[in-house]
Amino acid sequence: MNTFSCETLDRLRDLERHLLDAIKGQDHVIPRVVSVLRRGEMGLAHPSRPKGSFLFVGPTGVGKTELASCFTEYLFGSGHLHRFDMSEFQNQSSVGLLLGQTPTEIGMLGKAMERSDKGTLLFDEMEKAHPLVLDLFLQILDVGRITLATGETKNLNGYYIVFTSNIGSAEAMRMESSAFATIERTVLRRVDQVLRPELVARINEKVVFNRLSYLVQREICEQMLDREIKRLESLGFEVHLDAHAIEQLVREGFHRTLGARPMRNTVDRYLQERVVNRVMESKCTLRPF
Repeated sequence: MNTFSCETLDRLRDLERHLLDAIKGQDHVIPRVVSVLRRGEMGLAHPSRPKGSFLFVGPTGVGKTELASCFTEYLFGSGHLHRFDMSEFQNQSSVGLLLGQTPTEIGMLGKAMERSDKGTLLFDEMEKAHPLVLDLFLQILDVGRITLATGETKNLNGYYIVFTSNIGSAEAMRMESSAFATIERTVLRRVDQVLRPELVARINEKVVFNRLSYLVQREICEQMLDREIKRLESLGFEVHLDAHAIEQLVREGFHRTLGARPMRNTVDRYLQERVVNRVMESKCTLRPF
């Protein structure tokens, strides 16, 4: 029987709370993700397959990539999330980009795995990938290894695999008054229509992310403000905001269909412009104060 240190168990116990604090508006997703992660970290996953696999489905800007980034950094530290935008892998030569196109190349996937033998491989908007790339995903999920153009075989049993997709998002956004369970069934039915069933069946957890309400985006705005203010403070700049300014930012950054992405731009622009204006008014050389 495997034994685990108290430190390891405590970190796995705290994982769910950490993700709930970091990812707003998706509380229904976190327990299912954590279940796979705990099994993976305790060595219960099949040794010839990845530690766990996920399909995160939902509108843009709702936290799909953020969740993958957050759990990866918590489990492995920074620098262990390797992201691939599948919109760049839509033609027949795409497999060569990933695995290498000549016997001397290891490709983008090989380079990512060369940097570390553990972490998360994130494939964004997987439905845009060429069918040959989808064949590669089948191999990754089924046998947990790939062969690079150099002939070297790489094992993926130290990695989590995350696919993201916007499949069904248009339908979900039109179902604004429907219960989430109904939206979830509709989106997953659409996933089954678009993706090959043998690929979907090999993914451990397929979870549908909710659209972000105004109140949730307000929480996200406060979270972003706190992070950006701390970052600016680390550079030597001090920024104070009143309640009126926060409400103004929430109203300006809220977007029903694009989620939290416009909010991030709004927060960064507002705080950084305040710093610039203050320094410019000081009639001094631009420097931290």
